Amino acid sequence: MLEFQDLSKYTLEEKEEIIINRYKKQLKFAGKKHGIVKKISSINNNSKPNPERLCVVEGIWGVTMLLEHNIRIKYLLVCPEDIYTVEAQRLIDQCINISENSFVVSKKVFDTVSEKGNAQGLLCVGYMNSYTFEDIPVKKNNVVAILDGLEIPGNVGTILRSSDATKIDAVIINNRKTRLNHPKLIRSSMGACFSVPIIDSNFEETNNWLREKGFKTIFTDTDAKNQYFQLDYSGRIAIVVGSERYGISEGWYQEDYSAIAIPMLGDCDSLNVGIATTIVLYESALKNKGILVRK
Repeated sequence: MLEFQDLSKYTLEEKEEIIINRYKKQLKFAGKKHGIVKKISSINNNSKPNPERLCVVEGIWGVTMLLEHNIRIKYLLVCPEDIYTVEAQRLIDQCINISENSFVVSKKVFDTVSEKGNAQGLLCVGYMNSYTFEDIPVKKNNVVAILDGLEIPGNVGTILRSSDATKIDAVIINNRKTRLNHPKLIRSSMGACFSVPIIDSNFEETNNWLREKGFKTIFTDTDAKNQYFQLDYSGRIAIVVGSERYGISEGWYQEDYSAIAIPMLGDCDSLNVGIATTIVLYESALKNKGILVRK
């Protein structure tokens, strides 16, 4: 069993020797023009097709999230100059045994693919999970969230984080305007993008599934007569939220639905979609699960 040590007092040359000697047969050297560096840059910049649904995560927190959620790792990048802690070394040891390919790079090269600026010498490329409607367990009581045309990665990430916190059954994305592997989405979701089932679909497919499974559709609408806390949210329910600029697509309004509003007591007429959805998800999930009982 390897013994790890604090590397903060070691020179760069000493750290490189320690790390490289540990994994001589597994670590490959990659320079600025190496294909792996170009590959990671293309994923970050969305400059090429990504049929494998690859995502880039950085730092101790990000790599830990991959491991905790059993995300398959395609590439591991290690920058010895930024490796100091025992925790970082343990993560290298875990990842290098399950990664398809592992590379050691200089800080200059690492900084060209790091978006964070403080990635602690660790970067992984993982395969994002893929889900379909068949993966959603249909029960007596279900809650799903439908995100219709949301454009800001941070908002989608916030909603995924809230979806994990309330343990709803799935997030269904219609009319997708942001990529699911966007670094800001991954960071703002705090790892929930790996734990919450996300289905990338369209209005017709989603609506047909909701009808077939007997879901009640609930819209968030600032003009609604019902306040969000007035519904009991029993049975199978789908919470639909619309884009930051255009709201919910017209097609949804041709279906049977209930609409709810969040009371605004100050001067602002609405909340950020991530905050509004979080409020509704907590109310609906707690009531749906029988945790919050209306008297």
